[in-house]
Formats: sequence, C-alpha cells, structure tokens
Amino acid sequence: MVSFMLSSLGVFAAIGGVLSAPLMGKALSARATPAAPHFVIYSDEWVSGETGPPAVSEITGYNVFALSFWLTSGPVDQAEEWVELDNATRASYVTTYHDAGISLIVSAFGSTDTPTTSGYDPTTVANDLAAFVLEYDLDGVDIDYEDFDAMNAENGSAEDWLTTFTQVLRETLPLGQYILTHAPVAPWFSDSYTSGAYLTVNANVGSLIDWYNVQFYNQGTTEYTTCTGLITESAAPWPNTSVFQIAAAGVSLDKVVIGKPATTADATNGYMNTTVLAQCVEMAYEQGWDAGVMVWEFPDAAASWIEAVRALAFPE
Repeated sequence: MVSFMLSSLGVFAAIGGVLSAPLMGKALSARATPAAPHFVIYSDEWVSGETGPPAVSEITGYNVFALSFWLTSGPVDQAEEWVELDNATRASYVTTYHDAGISLIVSAFGSTDTPTTSGYDPTTVANDLAAFVLEYDLDGVDIDYEDFDAMNAENGSAEDWLTTFTQVLRETLPLGQYILTHAPVAPWFSDSYTSGAYLTVNANVGSLIDWYNVQFYNQGTTEYTTCTGLITESAAPWPNTSVFQIAAAGVSLDKVVIGKPATTADATNGYMNTTVLAQCVEMAYEQGWDAGVMVWEFPDAAASWIEAVRALAFPE
C-alpha cells in the first residue's frame, strides 16, 4: 500500500526480504463488535479539503473505517488528524458513523514500524494503544504488524510478541465490546514457517481476534491475481494460502477477510479490478464464505468501489 506520509500494509514489504455487520442504514450499537460480513476501508492519505474522516455518504457500503496509523512513537497521518479534532467534533463523527452502521477504529504500526525488531515491550505498547482507543472514543484497533525481519527470523520472536500484545490489548478492550483485528500478509499463513507465523498466532490468540484483514497483494506479480489463486488454491511461491486453504489450516472461515488495493498505484502487485474481484467474492460466497472485503485505501476506493465489489454476493 502507498500512503501520503507512510508506506503501509505491505507496499514495500515483500515476504522475501523486504486490513453480518449491520447493513448500511441500521444503527450500530456503540462499542459492539459486528458480525460478518466486514467491509473495511483504511485511510492514511491526506485529502484536500477534508479534516477528519469523510462524510458517510462517501463510504456507503463499508461498515468499518480504519484511521491509519498509530505508531510506537504516537499517532500520525489520519490517526493524528483524529487527535487534533476537538472533543465535540470527534463525538459528532462517532455518532454519525454509528447511526450509519460504521465502526471507527485505529490501525497500528504499518510498514514503517518494527516493534519486535526495535525491542519494544509488547505489554507496554499494548497498554499505550488501548489507552489511545479509550481516550479518543474509538471502537477498536487493527494490528497491521509488518515486522518482516522478526517474522522471517523464524525463531518465535514475532509470534511471541504478537501473542502477548494481543492478550494485553484484550485486558483493556474486551472481546465483544471492542473490535480487535489483525492484518497479516497472506503468506504468513503458510505452513512453510518453522515457527508457525500467523498459524501460531491464530492457535495462541485467535479466539481473541475478531477477524483478519488479509493482505492478498504485494507478494508476487501472479500471486492472488485469479479467482482460483485467491479463493481455492494459491500458487508458488506461497502455496496453501488462498482463502479456503487458510481456513483448512485452522483459521475460522468467517474471519478471513479478503484484502485488496483500490488501484494499481496502491500496491506493488496483486491488484484486481472490481469486476473480477466481485466474481471472486461471489465464488467464495457460494462455497460458504461470508467474511467480507478490505481495501487500501480511501479515497482511491470509496462508495462506488465497494458497491461494485459487493454487487454479486452482497448487494445492498
């Protein structure tokens, strides 16, 4: 993904080295975790003429809006813009979004933050992030952990860090009351990692994670670019990491949200146009999947993008 200030959700982080909810129009209970399907849109880019999140009319069809990013050093980009609003304005946004059935969350880390490699204590970081959510009246957090050096070390450091971090977050942001999602790249569900990667994280704390905004992009020019490769059988170099193969490895099918970039400019590779992606979503839906779709990022994707992607399986 490409951002205005930060590259995030994997744009420069190729593995080799280097994100039923109430339908729109129905009120969302404050701080209630929505059920599938989840339609998630990230916002990191500065948008001319806008201060704060967009009007709900611009994101009709989504039910989760992720302000990006909160870093170990503090909020930046859209998360910082949220902080800079006064209390009354923030409260007005929260009310308006909830009335439209949209949850407001903050996304943490992104590709510029490496909390494990940098030696940050997971308990301290989790407590700081949870405090941010509470102070700024958000509905939860998305963990866009992209510490590739730690994960690629295959020594358990990444998995242990994420396990403790997630457990501590849930102590302050209880399950069922606050959203807690993770946004791993799809290959981290591969069984090729000796330390388990996200299969270990899921085994350890998957019950505490509401869903995964899986990044099915930036992992090769041909990977996850067909409906077969995305939904039922991924190809080399990352076999067994399609939607249904991730589920077969032990991840609840209703937690595997399909993540894609809005445009070719929003990712290095892995882009699908909305017509093809809608067909893939329908293919998965017809086989019992209903987890939803994530996109990076607003405003390149907005209401018309998700309307097109939902058209076959989840028409409004």
